[in-house]
Amino acid sequence: MLLAELSWPQVDALSRDIPVVIPVAALEQHGHHMPVFTDSLLCGEVVRRVHEQMQDRVLFTPLMWLGNSHHHMDFKGTISASPRVYIDLLHDLAEDMLTHGFKRLFFVNGHGGNIIPGRQAIFELRQKHRQRKDLLLLFASYWDLGQPDVAKYKLMQKQVQHACEYETSMMLRLRPELVTGDITKLQTIEAGFGFEPAYRGWTTNDRSDTGHIGSPQFATAEKGEHLFATYSGGAAEFLDKVEAWDGSTWE
Repeated sequence: MLLAELSWPQVDALSRDIPVVIPVAALEQHGHHMPVFTDSLLCGEVVRRVHEQMQDRVLFTPLMWLGNSHHHMDFKGTISASPRVYIDLLHDLAEDMLTHGFKRLFFVNGHGGNIIPGRQAIFELRQKHRQRKDLLLLFASYWDLGQPDVAKYKLMQKQVQHACEYETSMMLRLRPELVTGDITKLQTIEAGFGFEPAYRGWTTNDRSDTGHIGSPQFATAEKGEHLFATYSGGAAEFLDKVEAWDGSTWE
């Protein structure tokens, strides 16, 4: 079910044990070849496919496109919430659904910069409601919910990076007209974080002059379809587990 299409009495009639999916993504630069709305478009398509599979078993809120993207601010067009603001935003989105009585909340994320504040938001929320044992508060990026067949589809990368082979392939499948220029002429940019195992403060511009990280030149629409199917299928399987939770135990 889509929250945006329901009246408030229809929402009120729902079981409070129904899983609630809150998609979150970003509006930020994606190199020279893709639009700033890439993360939101891709996350939205994954969620759309999950909705097709699960229909009335899950309640989906509209996608929240504002993300924590301060590390991309050197590249024009990026719109970002600062980390503390973003934590509070996600906290309040969840708190609203808790106020309405829903208990199983799942943030499906489509942007790497949202991961740390997203986890912090649900951690803080759990501490606030620490006396309750009936809450399931979850945050996961869609690319962690399925394992692509790297060998069969000849994926050159082993994981999602930024404006990379994976994201470019998905965009070629979803909105090919928005992928501009000759991507075969783009170069691989391998940019680790440096000084590992320590975590180093960084901006995207420290790691990439163009804004992309990875190998977009190897992207194809066929790879993109496989990635969409893998991630949406994995998300649906995960939601089966959320739906089957007994409402009190840890696992």
